[in-house]
Amino acid sequence: MNLPPLVVVPDVLRSGAERAEQALRAAVTSLGDSAERRLSSWPAPRRADFLRVTAASDFVAEQAARSPDAFLELADSGELERSLQTGELRDQLHRLLAECSDEDDLARRLRRFRNRQQLRIIWRDLTRQADLIETCRDLSELADVCIDEAYRWLYPRLCAQFGTPIGKRSGEAQQLVVLGMGKLGAGELNLSSDIDLIFGFPEGGETQGVKRALDNQEFFARLGQRLIKALDSITVDGFVFRVDMRLRPYGSAGALVFSFSALEQYYQDQGRDWERYAMIKARVVGGDRQAGQQLLDHLRPFVYRRYLDFSAIEALRLLKQMIQQEVRRKGMDENIKLGAGGIREVEFIAQVFQLIHGGRDLSLQQRSLFRVLATLEGQGYLPAAVIAELRDGYAFLRYTEHALQAIADRQTQMLPDGALERARVAFIMGFPDWAAFHERLSHWRERIDWHFRQVIADPNEEENLPSQASVGGEWLPLWEDRMEEEAIDRQLLDAGFVDPFAARKRLAELRNGPQARAMQRLGRERLDAFIPRLLSMAAEHQDPDRVLERVLPLVEAVVRRSAYLVLLTENPGALQRLIALCVASPWIAGHIARYPILLDELLNEGRLFNPPNAPELAAELQERLLRIPEDDLEQQMEALRHFKLAHGLRVAASEISGSLPLMKVSDYLTWLAEAILDQVLALAWRHTVARHGAPKRADGSPCDPDFVIVGYGKVGGIELGHGSDLDLVFIHDGDPQAETDGPKPIDGAQFFTRLGQRIIHLLTAHTNSGQLYEVDMRLRPSGAAGLLVSSLGAFARYQETEAWTWEHQALVRARVLVGNRRVGEGFEQVRARVLGRERDLPTLRQEVSEMRAKMRSNLGTPLTAAGTAANAFAATVGYDLKQDAGGIVDIEFMVQYAALAWSHGHPELLRYTDNIRILDGLADAGLLPAEDVALLQEAYKTYRSVAHRQALEKLPGVVPGDQLQAERRAVMRIWRTLGLS
Repeated sequence: MNLPPLVVVPDVLRSGAERAEQALRAAVTSLGDSAERRLSSWPAPRRADFLRVTAASDFVAEQAARSPDAFLELADSGELERSLQTGELRDQLHRLLAECSDEDDLARRLRRFRNRQQLRIIWRDLTRQADLIETCRDLSELADVCIDEAYRWLYPRLCAQFGTPIGKRSGEAQQLVVLGMGKLGAGELNLSSDIDLIFGFPEGGETQGVKRALDNQEFFARLGQRLIKALDSITVDGFVFRVDMRLRPYGSAGALVFSFSALEQYYQDQGRDWERYAMIKARVVGGDRQAGQQLLDHLRPFVYRRYLDFSAIEALRLLKQMIQQEVRRKGMDENIKLGAGGIREVEFIAQVFQLIHGGRDLSLQQRSLFRVLATLEGQGYLPAAVIAELRDGYAFLRYTEHALQAIADRQTQMLPDGALERARVAFIMGFPDWAAFHERLSHWRERIDWHFRQVIADPNEEENLPSQASVGGEWLPLWEDRMEEEAIDRQLLDAGFVDPFAARKRLAELRNGPQARAMQRLGRERLDAFIPRLLSMAAEHQDPDRVLERVLPLVEAVVRRSAYLVLLTENPGALQRLIALCVASPWIAGHIARYPILLDELLNEGRLFNPPNAPELAAELQERLLRIPEDDLEQQMEALRHFKLAHGLRVAASEISGSLPLMKVSDYLTWLAEAILDQVLALAWRHTVARHGAPKRADGSPCDPDFVIVGYGKVGGIELGHGSDLDLVFIHDGDPQAETDGPKPIDGAQFFTRLGQRIIHLLTAHTNSGQLYEVDMRLRPSGAAGLLVSSLGAFARYQETEAWTWEHQALVRARVLVGNRRVGEGFEQVRARVLGRERDLPTLRQEVSEMRAKMRSNLGTPLTAAGTAANAFAATVGYDLKQDAGGIVDIEFMVQYAALAWSHGHPELLRYTDNIRILDGLADAGLLPAEDVALLQEAYKTYRSVAHRQALEKLPGVVPGDQLQAERRAVMRIWRTLGLS
């Protein structure tokens, strides 16, 4: 948001502006005729701006009158009416300090430079020539250049006096690293802010080049003291920036400067929660920037935990309570930073999401609050309407903060109680009077505080609860085993549990189990807070016994990582969704217990039950991987696996809820596999090329990549299910004899083999998040005995001269998943040529029938002769949905037979690889009766739907024999109609 322009100076402020103009004229007159002419040549808009600015700011009026020549010079430069270019401030200060004689002169030049720039920034802010972002950026850059240029002036002089600090381990000269924290680190400094700094240096050692060496620690402590003095001390010219060093380890009691190893050790062993969120903003603002970035990289695991860290809410909630107590104690309710609905609450909201999710979602590892808010909206953490209110409300508060500070260049966030200052603030903010301004301010503070309470408020703080009560409190004595067994059973029965003994036993096993006994105090407190809440919600469910049966194994799995318990305690909606999904599907329950990081997905109901489409999936995964350094393969593999786990859960949840029909479930799971394969191919290609160079085509040009991954079976037929493996074939079109052009050249055949091996490794390697997919490569030419990767020509020759009929059947469902378009088109031509050739139908029927008979014999239900015996329809025997007669494989074989038999005359049958659309093609061509096609399609969808449900229930794909009789008989009839046996 932007403020309206200042137009008319109100009467109450006009006299002050006129006095400022008179004072400026008098000061300019004392400089002589030249200065008077410079002032009189001002354009009318600038003169009007001067009146408006000095009506609002005593600081500008005083600076103009005190240093009229400097003010005229600033105006003549045109800098009042334009934005500065990147680096312009640094160049100005660097030139100014080039002739600096001593530390007193350094202090004087720094302060006069700061005053000039402060005047410019306030002028541009009040005249609306700079928006909030530019003002904060200019103030932060001003601090950066003052810190760094002062350091660079001081460092060589201290080296001349005390010697150059040398690292004991590296033997290299050491530099100070200055970390900017808070708003300085975020690049969002306000008009009169102090600057929070932390000093560090890479390694210990001693100075060299002088007779009496100093320890590096002492050298940098002295350097830090002089840097602080150069910036902070108040002289006749004022100060540069107030410096606050209390964020360093141990605060005011700690050393002024620490080595990197000491900093890392401190944060690892003693770092507190508030130091974590302070470090979110940390940025190198002076000294050795490369070493400083290495330090921040080493400290990142302290700030951003690899797991979901909902303990951050507790820490920020406690900090907010402390702030509120201080606000009340000091009567600071009118403080727009610390009071309710103030600046700090917006910052807390952003930091909560950063600390909880930032270890895994790298897009949240940002310093700028506005960028974080945009990410929270873009990634779906908060609704767009909420972000809009937070963004606009925060901007209004920051503009107000600048208005308060522009008046006298004083660090304050307190609303004034004097009439004149109130008039100034209202004028600066573009309101006709204080009442109108205060009404708008109150609106934004109320909205911010409301959103803050939604995110950070304690879930036990509900209006209808007594002050000492909490959700599920009636279950706490039961959980803590402070009741007789009879009373426990009675309470469980009254709550709807059918088997209180089993429920009591499960709770006792968790409470007294080795995992819970090994918990530290904080973890045990979290468990004790969570279980009563779980029992309360279980009692509201129609099947509370199953809730405990399914959810308690998950609790046991995460009990040593109690931050997950905090997640569920803090988010009742997430706990409700967890219960619903676990009761509906033991597969989901087991999946989340095995990978508890998936609990994050339960936080956003809209995202959980609305998985993205194919382009969005691919774009999301690409964006995630782009945030990870190219050389960090471990993190890339983890990101791929978490992406698959998260989206697999979303699809399963959507299927269970009924928001996603069966065919769409398979679509999404197939799109997910394709998005992952695309990135895996890119990663493998990049790695293999980096090692060996690029392979070549037959014409000598480099491949890019002239490689495709072909999917067979379920992935080829767009029919993936939960837990399906991938049937893959790799094909390239490079020159197998030509050598690659890298540092370790190999021939093309070796290159593509290693590329294939790398792809398989990336897909199948087990990490903390499991593996991506099981991969089956047996459908490649010559099966397990064949080459891992075939050239396009070799693949064509094999399919045309050596492949068995069953391999051509498999080719019906084969399609290119990812890779080079030109090679993909070549594969499609081979497929069409092989499948579209004319076949002897009696021979084809015999070969298909024999293959199916062999499969039934080996894989079907022996008791019913694979569903063909007289007892196959009895309720007491099982029916294998896939392998028994009349089942899924029969339908697939009929489709494959039809495609092989008739595509010679009907090439349109080869357009699609999924059974449903091939069946549509058979009906359209009149090759099968429409009613038979409809029967086959409905039976196929029914079988697959039942199989999906069985999988989510962790049951085999077998149903009682008296089920699905109509479908089975119809499929078997059509099988016989086609002449298959």
